[in-house]
Amino acid sequence: MAEHNMELSEQSQPVSEELKARRAKVFDFLKEHGIEYTTYDHPEAPTIEIARQYWRQDGSKHCKNLFFRNHKGNRHYLVVFDSEQSMAIHDMEKMLRQGKLSFASAERMERCLGLLPGSVSPLGLIHDSRTEELTKEHFPNGHRVKLFLDQDLRTAERVSFHPCDNTGSVVLSNADFMKFLEIWGGEYEWLDVTAEI
Repeated sequence: MAEHNMELSEQSQPVSEELKARRAKVFDFLKEHGIEYTTYDHPEAPTIEIARQYWRQDGSKHCKNLFFRNHKGNRHYLVVFDSEQSMAIHDMEKMLRQGKLSFASAERMERCLGLLPGSVSPLGLIHDSRTEELTKEHFPNGHRVKLFLDQDLRTAERVSFHPCDNTGSVVLSNADFMKFLEIWGGEYEWLDVTAEI
């Protein structure tokens, strides 16, 4: 397994016990399933603009991660795309074809992905395990979240995300990220975010 490099930047702030627990759960999941990764710490980075200051030039594709709910509030969508892309929410609605969308609340984020605002990551899908006891929020497959992915990520050698807290980054190979999604087992769909809408 790859060495898990947990260097602490000179500028990094001490990580709280709660955040340590969140990231430890991610690392434990990855190790348990034989998913190789590297990780590094950096100061809090709740936005892409701030995160760019701390990302390593390691060849990984850094991602923008947005968490939405539908108008009825009974469906949740995680959208992951290349951080160099940008898209207005009305364009996102047209592309996803899920009706009117709004950003999910902190409470929904915590319930569905085990995350706090500013730390959205597909690694939060470890908290979206399949259940047979469906509620109005569950898709027929037993998961609460549907994932939409930028198709450009298919060809990225490595991808980088927060480890469920925004004071660190985790780098996965494309193959290991796909393995992660397979283990999660929920529905995901590839999007051409550069297509004209």
